[in-house]
Amino acid sequence: MMKKYVDMDTLKFVLYDVHNLEDILKRERFEDHDKESLNLFLESSKDFADKELYPYFKEMDEQPAYHKDGKVYVHDQVKTMMREGGELGIISAPFDYEDGGMQIPLVVQTAATYILDAANNHLPGYAGLTQGAAELIIHFANEKLKEIYVPKMLSGEWGGTMCLTEPQAGSSLSDIVTKAKRTEEGSFRISGQKIFISGGDNQFTDNIIHLVLARIEGAPMGTKGISLFVVPKNRPKADGSLTPNDVTTVADFQKLGQRGYCTTHLGFGDADDCHGWLVGEENQGLNYMFLMMNAARIAVGRGGSAIASAAYYASLQYANERPQGRKLSSDGKKNMEDNQNLIIEHPDVRRMLLLQKAVVEGSMSLVHLAAKYYDLELTATSDKEKNKYNTLLEMIIPVVKTYPSEAGSYAVNNGLQVLGGYGFCSDFILQQYYRDIRINSIYEGTTGIQSQDLLGRKITMGNGSGLQLLVTEITNAIAEAKKHEDLIPYAEILEEKIQLTQKVLEELMPHAMKGDFERYLADASIFMEFFSLIIVAWTWLEIGTKAQEGLNNNTSKFSDDFYLGKIETLEYFYAYELPKTLGQAETLLNPSTVTIKKEFEYIN
Repeated sequence: MMKKYVDMDTLKFVLYDVHNLEDILKRERFEDHDKESLNLFLESSKDFADKELYPYFKEMDEQPAYHKDGKVYVHDQVKTMMREGGELGIISAPFDYEDGGMQIPLVVQTAATYILDAANNHLPGYAGLTQGAAELIIHFANEKLKEIYVPKMLSGEWGGTMCLTEPQAGSSLSDIVTKAKRTEEGSFRISGQKIFISGGDNQFTDNIIHLVLARIEGAPMGTKGISLFVVPKNRPKADGSLTPNDVTTVADFQKLGQRGYCTTHLGFGDADDCHGWLVGEENQGLNYMFLMMNAARIAVGRGGSAIASAAYYASLQYANERPQGRKLSSDGKKNMEDNQNLIIEHPDVRRMLLLQKAVVEGSMSLVHLAAKYYDLELTATSDKEKNKYNTLLEMIIPVVKTYPSEAGSYAVNNGLQVLGGYGFCSDFILQQYYRDIRINSIYEGTTGIQSQDLLGRKITMGNGSGLQLLVTEITNAIAEAKKHEDLIPYAEILEEKIQLTQKVLEELMPHAMKGDFERYLADASIFMEFFSLIIVAWTWLEIGTKAQEGLNNNTSKFSDDFYLGKIETLEYFYAYELPKTLGQAETLLNPSTVTIKKEFEYIN
């Protein structure tokens, strides 16, 4: 096994230098925390990951979760993750003091969980979904429900899930058919099926609190008629004991990757005795769930970047240890009397490693940027400021979920290539990372769905005002970069890409304006690739700017080599990754309608 899965210096550089965490700590909500205490939280998370997550990573793949006699059995470390993670504050960190939380900035909690994801991506999801379900209850449920469920969820004694997907509906939430029937006691009887429910069952957690989307009898069709319910696996009684709530674990899905993170098929109300309690108002369930879904999408992006991080360091270790081949001499030949070179000395291997580093650290910064926007929105002191950061967060959420997942998979694939044949062998860990990360581009909204959200909703939001606000942020970063002579060429390239984006949208928008939305969205996934590269180029320009400032500062926290490494990776991204936007733009500007032709069936 490898020696390293995440670089703590880079993580702290992103937090404190790139995203100015200490400025966030000046806000009233976070004033009890300082750099020292938060560093202790991060180091405690790293210690926990080193001892309780990383050593079991391969074992959890080889001993996957399984279903037997109506129950899912998972690895013993799930219990450790929930109970000790609860004690550490992994679940409760961002919540209010009055709700049992620690009021730690989400950007810091994101960093802590990033470490856990990189150590063992099979485990943090159990705690993460519990946190998300508790957040919904805290924000929208009545005080009684909060009192009953939240304390035990934040402690890790009880787990939590979100239940959206149904067998016949998939990602089409408007087609949800799970029913909710009023009872005289004030609860609802829930009946229906939910599939692909992550963390839906295990033998260790005393109770699992499902947040379920369902339709109350007589509710409107489509998404307007969906309500949200707390549906526990076991109903708490007045004396504190638990009684079964007619929630059945029908099956556990056996998967390509993340085999230790159970994914279940749940049945509700097979015996007509499943009780649920309404969260908030009727028919507002999907609006409420979006709070959890946005957090979940940040988490998916975080996980993609973290898995790619672990794969990068495994690739790097191998490249620094594996001798193979000899470098060419000036006459173009190899001297067979020379010792073999380590493969890291070969240019193509260095290219693949730089690709991995560029994806990992660019997406790491992107994920923490989203968390920062969340913190700034939460602590805003005016409606104007609140709307600003809410809009910025909404604009980047599809990219935050998609780029680390898709580019992360591409990066891990390159890592596997670094290992050559050994990368394909189960004795080496790259194949597991390759399998594990593949799901990230699928769950919490596939790449296609995220792409349609970006182009169909976010780009057009407020008649383009959201996009303009984002462009202003990028323009400000360009101005900062131009203060450093060595960064001016990169700043100017990014300016050109902003102009190219405008050109692409000028070509696409008329389709939407005349109501031809199928044509407008036909290449949404291509636009996502195009736009994501530009957004990540922005993050890399900010990283480069802070690295250059570090080089110029005699009292800088890191070595010159550390900063030069960031600038070298910036150079790589702009030389190798960003130019891909030219080909994508060519496709987006092409009038071809080959994917939506209907004159005859040509896909056969």
